[in-house]
Order: sequence, then structure tokens, then C-alpha cells
Amino acid sequence: MFVAKVTGAVVSTQKVAAMVGFKLLVVEPYRVENKDRRSLVTTGRTLIAVDTLGAGPNDFVLVTQGSSARLTPETKNMPTDAVIVGILDQVHVGGDCVYTRQNEEASSSGT
Repeated sequence: MFVAKVTGAVVSTQKVAAMVGFKLLVVEPYRVENKDRRSLVTTGRTLIAVDTLGAGPNDFVLVTQGSSARLTPETKNMPTDAVIVGILDQVHVGGDCVYTRQNEEASSSGT
């Protein structure tokens, strides 16, 4: 599993029956910054993940890939390689909080 940020969406009006009704989101994997380890930084990659939870733009999410992506009840018969299995509230590394959803919501609303 890894942390990623939702950066966009993919619209597909034609897809296999097992995927009908599921959003496909563009996610960008993040990692802990190397120097001070007090923030998350992008890896510079992107991928498409099936959204089973209702994640939205700029949400930090937990993504699982590979055969594990097909182990959720929603995706067990789906041809997917990546699925969003959690929407993150906080990330702690070495005793420091490197991400809090409340801070992101406050900064995006202008307060």
C-alpha cells in the first residue's frame, strides 16, 4: 500500500461490465521527504485507481496495487491493478504529523 493524492478523474463511458458504476481517479503517489522527514512530497508518477469510497480532488488516499487490488468485495471480479482503500485523516512519521486532513481542508477553503 502507499499514500497518494487524488489529482484528477478519468471518464470512460464504455468499460467492462464489472467496472460500471465505479469512478476512476488519477492518483499521484507521495512519499516522506528525505531530508527532514516532516512532509510528504510527490514521486512524480501518476496512475489510475478504482475509487470504492467516494474520494475527491486533493484527498490523500491509501492505494493498494497488484493482486491485492482485487481482494476487496467491490473489486473481486474487476480487472483492476489499483484501488483506493482508504481516505487519510492523518499521517505520522517518527513522532511527527506530516499530514492532517483538517489542515488541507482549512487551507483550501481560504480560512
